[in-house]
Amino acid sequence: MSDFRIAVLAGDGIGDEVMAPALQILRAACRRVRLALALEEHPAGAACYRATGSALPAATMTACRAADAILLGAMGDPAVRYPDGTEIAPQLDLRSELGLYAGVRPARAIPGLAGPLADPRAASLDLVLVRESTEGLFAERRLGRVENDARAIDRLVITRATSERLFEAAFRLAEARRARGRPGRVTCVDKANVLTSMAFFRRVFHDVAARHSTIEAECAYVDAVALDLVRRPWRFDVMVTENMFGDILSDLAAGLIGGMGFAPSADIGDAHAVFQPCHGSAPDIAGKGLANPTATILSTAMMLEWLADRHGGPRCGEAAGLLRAAVDRAFATGLRPVDAGGTAGTREVADAVMAAL
Repeated sequence: MSDFRIAVLAGDGIGDEVMAPALQILRAACRRVRLALALEEHPAGAACYRATGSALPAATMTACRAADAILLGAMGDPAVRYPDGTEIAPQLDLRSELGLYAGVRPARAIPGLAGPLADPRAASLDLVLVRESTEGLFAERRLGRVENDARAIDRLVITRATSERLFEAAFRLAEARRARGRPGRVTCVDKANVLTSMAFFRRVFHDVAARHSTIEAECAYVDAVALDLVRRPWRFDVMVTENMFGDILSDLAAGLIGGMGFAPSADIGDAHAVFQPCHGSAPDIAGKGLANPTATILSTAMMLEWLADRHGGPRCGEAAGLLRAAVDRAFATGLRPVDAGGTAGTREVADAVMAAL
């Protein structure tokens, strides 16, 4: 009998290539702590859309709703688009359908892997960006309009209800990180000096911050934060921001730790959560064995940590710790994937992490 049911959506391009070894390593870590996961694979993505006319079939959506967690590889293909010209993106549909309002994007330096910053403090970089994932400039995705081929209009939407839940999640995360030795600071990233919606976003942030007086709260404009993420990223602990701002800044943060191949993520709601690497389907390298599976492996660790927190399961937390330690150990001994300037392909990286485990 399984402890948890996991819906697995490998997706497109390199999705299968990073998912297969990540699942192999996940199973090995779970065996170590006697944790049983039922890993159930389901179709979704651009290839699924091309074959069936649906990027997220009803049966897959039903399975995702019933699962304890959802693990996603990578989805989309620039060559496969909806009639309005936008790309296939079932991961965005999952966010809206399941109410996954908190996009958690950690950026943690991996021992032995040098990022682009020369400052020695970059070796201990450990921050988290929490991106609102259902509203903002993505709120009416695919509902924008073009008027007389003269102007295009998309709406930015911010609501108090979703923003309050988002900020509560950010403060809870800061409290948990402070218990592990981090500063315990939340930075609200906005453009409150220009946009009414962002001024409202900041006001709601202050309302929630007042309920968490033991955590330092501050606000900063998104352009200044982009500057400081390059100049002094170690000053940040937990950052919380609107959807589009978070989409952009999380990629910047990933660049500080070596690239998208090392950046895991989670999209979390009140009842469901999706875990996936931050990178896309990379069709240009699909089938070549070059994709870096590290972000997917670390995403499985985030999934286990969420299951531990949600269900009080210590074995999930133990397995997550094993996975993270194995990744650190593998790279500390000199492992270098292709996307980090080395020669190790998908199989070599996976084998090294498995050996470290």
